[in-house]
Amino acid sequence: MRLQGKSAIVTGAATGIGRAIVERFAREGASVTLDYVSGQEADAQAVVKAVTDAGGKAQAQVADITNPADVQRLIEQAVSAHGGLDILVNNAGIEKKVPFLEVSLDLWQKVLAVDLTGPFLCAQAAAQQMVRQGRGGRIINISSVHEDLPMPTNAPYCAAKGGLRMLMRTMCLELAPHNITCNDIGPGAIDTPMDAPLKADPAAMDKLLSVIPLHRMGKPEDVAGLAVYLASDEAAYVTGSSYFIDGGMLRYATSL
Repeated sequence: MRLQGKSAIVTGAATGIGRAIVERFAREGASVTLDYVSGQEADAQAVVKAVTDAGGKAQAQVADITNPADVQRLIEQAVSAHGGLDILVNNAGIEKKVPFLEVSLDLWQKVLAVDLTGPFLCAQAAAQQMVRQGRGGRIINISSVHEDLPMPTNAPYCAAKGGLRMLMRTMCLELAPHNITCNDIGPGAIDTPMDAPLKADPAAMDKLLSVIPLHRMGKPEDVAGLAVYLASDEAAYVTGSSYFIDGGMLRYATSL
């Protein structure tokens, strides 16, 4: 088991990619604290039950990652329960597609708060704990292909993910002396519950699949596998990079 004895936090982990990462980390031996937002307690406890029924260790903690006090409590809960903190996965995120000319300031601020400020707050608090422990650590951001690929009607989300890439690159330089690595995972189209409306629209699905060379959506478990690698000792010399898991979407092109 590649994460035996490690303590991890995964934010936004009640469903989808976050849940898959929690379950995979636990199978690899990590003790996992999963963060969820108010209203998702039933989903979060279902993740905990799935992990514990399989013999793993997990606990759920409600936290608003845009609130510094909530973030600090999340860190303290993981440290108290599992004896420290070795891995942070910034997975929580939101998006709402609106034409650029119609994006309100409130929407802009909300998306950046969750998708960029939240990861900053979590990474800073986690890194401070890791530095105090003196045993290094791993910080992994679940970003998006849209940290590099523009997406019309999604300007706040793209801006936040682009900012997350530069945050990660800067963090990796400052945290390297403490043996803390920082990397991004950039998923493309992943089959999660939030994509149910898209899957229900055959024309929209055909359009999406036409720009994915592997011609299918990815699975949350695909992302979880990459997260395990980046969190493990196998990736001890890996820092400062984005790893895209997108079926080739970023390389899509056609002949003229």
